[in-house]
Amino acid sequence: MATLKSYSVCLRESTLQLPRHGLSDGYKRRNVKLRPQAAIIPNFHLPMRSFEVKNRTSSEDIKSLRLITAIKTPYLPDGRFDLEAYDALLNTQIVNGAEGVIVGGTTGEGQLMSWDEHIMLIGHTVNCFGGSIKVIGNTGSNSTREAIHATEQGFAVGMHAALHINPYYGKTSLEGMVSHFDSVISMGPTIIYNVPSRTGQDIPPGVIHTLAQSANLAGVKECVGNDRIEQYTGNRIVVWSGNDDQCHDARWSHGATGVISVTSNLVPGLMHQLMFGGKNPSLNAKLLPLMNWLFDEPNPIGLNTALAQLGVVRPVFRLPYVPLPLAKRVEFVKLVKEIGRENFVGEKDVQVLDDDDFILVSRY
Repeated sequence: MATLKSYSVCLRESTLQLPRHGLSDGYKRRNVKLRPQAAIIPNFHLPMRSFEVKNRTSSEDIKSLRLITAIKTPYLPDGRFDLEAYDALLNTQIVNGAEGVIVGGTTGEGQLMSWDEHIMLIGHTVNCFGGSIKVIGNTGSNSTREAIHATEQGFAVGMHAALHINPYYGKTSLEGMVSHFDSVISMGPTIIYNVPSRTGQDIPPGVIHTLAQSANLAGVKECVGNDRIEQYTGNRIVVWSGNDDQCHDARWSHGATGVISVTSNLVPGLMHQLMFGGKNPSLNAKLLPLMNWLFDEPNPIGLNTALAQLGVVRPVFRLPYVPLPLAKRVEFVKLVKEIGRENFVGEKDVQVLDDDDFILVSRY
């Protein structure tokens, strides 16, 4: 019998006593040998992983990125992806100097996507823009099984790196956290994402130092603050600030490589200056009111509202997200005028928009 390497098979013979009930007198109680049965020990995971390296990106290529945009996912009125608007927004990021893009992250509302949608969008981004920008797919999950499967698919469709969050809601022990990340980090370049305000659990430095033994750890997207960032940069671990309002100081005073940014969806050129042009406290101060406005409500509510007001995306929200209230939309128009419309994405005049202009989609 042929033996598969990924399976452990135990063959056994068993006997069965057949009752005499309902049988003619010609039949007597007897032992009947059954065919051998396979008892499969559950070592049955058949990985989708490829070891072909011709077109692979190394973790060193990811470590050098300074401006990574957590890209917004636009929608059509029926809730499907608006790929035309998505492509235009992503192309604007490239033209203005973004070096990487997170697809289907928190900002891109990966949490509201089916995995089919998620992997399709990663593949679409690689296919259309993978030669011009590094595509980092958010394939993390609080389920290790889902994280493994999605990461295999993400690398199969060509993403350059994966973004992985720690198990949220249910949480786990520190040992479980390390085991979770170990299950996916071997597949390719990986960024670990620490945002305790969303997951309810911090990823402490000890976990990151353990994972840093893998050459595939590209770095950490850190949202705890600049003191934590210094703990990593002092040990030569690459870190991106996950907080736009702290990213200038993180980059120029605390050793961060750059930022994974929400604000760069709106003003990619100015964010490029902030990350590439040296210390610039005046520009940072100019952008802080916009950054604070964006995060007045949980991200991506502010960004979705702003891009709709700029006419870059349709004013369509997948629930449970809803637009910012009228007073905040009026405030955004003032911010655009103060910073300069020419610095924002899109070509239309910024508008306040009425409540009735927005479409809220619950089924899609």
